[in-house]
Amino acid sequence: MDYEDATKSIRALCHGETDSVALMATLACEIHHRHPLSDWTGFYRVVAPELLKIGPYQGGHGCLVIPFSRGVCGACARTGKVQNVPDVEAFPDHIACSSSTRSELVLPVLNGKNELLGVLDLDSNTPAAFTRADEDWLVPLLDEIFHGAA
Repeated sequence: MDYEDATKSIRALCHGETDSVALMATLACEIHHRHPLSDWTGFYRVVAPELLKIGPYQGGHGCLVIPFSRGVCGACARTGKVQNVPDVEAFPDHIACSSSTRSELVLPVLNGKNELLGVLDLDSNTPAAFTRADEDWLVPLLDEIFHGAA
């Protein structure tokens, strides 16, 4: 994957935008079509205390509602830490939104006030699909893009 080209494109597409849903839609599309192993790419938004709801995504249907107490997305929202799970079957309390998912990468999405807006979820039908390089690319990119988001 060409992280530099993807970053350049995302920066150009998102320049000046502050609406978090518009940013999420753009990133979901760009990441999904560029990452060769992401079979589902999307955001879950914080809509109430301890509750995520599906936001913009690419791929098949996702879970509509995820509490912070459940699954990989919930663990990311609850702890504020990146969750890179090479085998979702080995993750306690994994929520199977799709039976074909084998690995998952979930990252917290914060605005410039350090408020959790949601999580970015990448699912793959390939075990151990996501690397440290994916994390090292996405963490600062999300910080940059969502810094001024509302």
